[in-house]
Amino acid sequence: MSREPLRVAIAEAERSLAAAGIESPRVEAEFLASHVVGVPRGRLMLHPLVDPPQVDELRRLVARRATREPLQHVLGTAVLGPVEVAVGRGVFTPRPETELLLEWGLRQLRGVENPLVVDLCTGTAALALAFAESRPDARVHAVDIDPGALSWARRNIAAHGDRVTLHAADVRWPDPLPELEARVDLVVCNPPYVPEGTPVPPEVADWDPAVAVFGGADGLALIPAVISLAATLLRYGGGLAIEHDDTHGESVPALLRRRKVLTEVQEHADLNGRPRFATARRTTPA
Repeated sequence: MSREPLRVAIAEAERSLAAAGIESPRVEAEFLASHVVGVPRGRLMLHPLVDPPQVDELRRLVARRATREPLQHVLGTAVLGPVEVAVGRGVFTPRPETELLLEWGLRQLRGVENPLVVDLCTGTAALALAFAESRPDARVHAVDIDPGALSWARRNIAAHGDRVTLHAADVRWPDPLPELEARVDLVVCNPPYVPEGTPVPPEVADWDPAVAVFGGADGLALIPAVISLAATLLRYGGGLAIEHDDTHGESVPALLRRRKVLTEVQEHADLNGRPRFATARRTTPA
């Protein structure tokens, strides 16, 4: 059984993905090859030859991706900051853009000992787990109400040592976390925020749960409730970060400014310069 050049297999995968309309076919071909060979993407070229069964497996994975099944589903995992979580049908797939929110949150926690962090609309629990991994001294709570998301969150939390406390609760409920009121150092949230009717790629339309993507006619259905809950949970000086649609660069900061207990409202752009998340801080007594 003769071995085959890996570069040839990757080039074939790239052509197939490009023909399927994948935006970054070379990058994704390399990620799939990395998964099959079992080495980091940056070390692929240290393995110039692969066995025929590995080529067959790569072709099988490429065929799945060519149907527009999300790359993360094909791989079985998604990465957010320092953590890798299991993903699949029934839960929203974490996006790289959320790492900017993670980085902001970690900066706010500098100098805070044993911080208390709450992740609302947690989904896979990736963001909560990223905080727990980055700050081993943190006490992290994650909240969701969707049964599918809770199932994936439990699985991922267990796989990472049960260091995050999961709550089955709706951000719209009155007092869903009474034991944490006025104690939390940081509240973060990546809620459903896409306005209904917005065209989305097949990877989203066919695979992400609609309840985790769309936030009502204007995409803001849950955000006022998130802001109200965060205002209740935060201690004086605590921080809040909410990811939002790129059409919400003015509306979400405006909602934050309406709350007199919140101050230092700021808008933050993603790496492409589009509005991506807004932040605020709980006011301190005069």
